[in-house]
Amino acid sequence: MHGTRMERLAQEMQQEIALIIHREVKAQGQGFVTITRMELSKDLRHAKVFFSCLGSQEQRDSSQEALQRSAGFIYGLLKKRFRIKTIPELQFRYDPSIEGSIAMSEVLDRLKPGSGSQGG
Repeated sequence: MHGTRMERLAQEMQQEIALIIHREVKAQGQGFVTITRMELSKDLRHAKVFFSCLGSQEQRDSSQEALQRSAGFIYGLLKKRFRIKTIPELQFRYDPSIEGSIAMSEVLDRLKPGSGSQGG
């Protein structure tokens, strides 16, 4: 069996939240946001929705505030689209893992011998 019911539900909700944010949420201050993962509590009452956003710390904070302001709207749409008893309360959290991966990749690129200099 591939994944548990909870994992499948979290994945489906993550995809739906991403669609809602990109198609239907027009929050002021929201930058280009990518939903990276979602963690559901065992009782399905709470969900941590992790997002990535390119830009400065100020832009990330602004995006997080915009997402949190939109949480009720997103919750309402999820309630209409998912036929389950409990829709979780959404908490948006910045996910620094993408930023860390980019930084690590840049460091590794600089460490490569002869990187960027071919016959120049």
